[in-house]
Amino acid sequence: MTELSAQDQQLCEEAPARYDDLRAVFVNCTLKRSPELSHTQALAETSIAIMEANGVEVDVIRAVDHRIAAGVYPDMTEHGAEVDDWPGLFERIIAANVLVMLTPIWLGEKSSVATRVVERLYGNSGQLNEHDQSVYYGRVGGVIATGNEDGAKHCAMNLVYSLQHLGYVIPPQADAAWLGEAGPGPSYADEGSGGPHNEFTHRNTTFMTWNLLHTARWLSDAGGFPVHGNQRSLWDAGCRFDAPNPEHRV
Repeated sequence: MTELSAQDQQLCEEAPARYDDLRAVFVNCTLKRSPELSHTQALAETSIAIMEANGVEVDVIRAVDHRIAAGVYPDMTEHGAEVDDWPGLFERIIAANVLVMLTPIWLGEKSSVATRVVERLYGNSGQLNEHDQSVYYGRVGGVIATGNEDGAKHCAMNLVYSLQHLGYVIPPQADAAWLGEAGPGPSYADEGSGGPHNEFTHRNTTFMTWNLLHTARWLSDAGGFPVHGNQRSLWDAGCRFDAPNPEHRV
């Protein structure tokens, strides 16, 4: 577990509410399989440590370690895939109040693994909660990105848009990132990178974490997101008679 700074420890001690009934899942979309070092995971450890210090149950998924079939259906074995670990991973994701997507930056974009995870999240978006809303309603989303080139804000915009479109609530300042010097050079967790001691990145990671916790607390206490005007059964989606309702119509 990452050791928190004195300032972070004080913030945890002075927390305005309890969070020990909440759950968070961090989906690491690195291209590196375990146990290889993931610099994106290294940055996320600060956020994880803050949550765990407040009693939040944290689950970490390294997506590339699992056999996630390509597609946009809840279970791709029903559509030709020989193996699909996604249904089990989805149960871990949907059990959490908070989802944080982690991605490295390649050519200014989120990783291919992150794209596949978003596509599979999209495939489940036709499922409804007990209030007849998208199953993701009442949950909170955030983003962490790392790289040696520009593109952190672009990756965050892309992922934040995707999460809110599916039904996640996005708090203010819900992303954090670290970028090294352009071109070859040390990555976040490498010796001499300066990443773990970068005050700007540390501040943004802390802000993101607390904003996720505050919003998850409010939503949980409220019993979810208000239902007025957003229940599927009360709205005609305008589907063709011979086609199912598209999952993306949330």
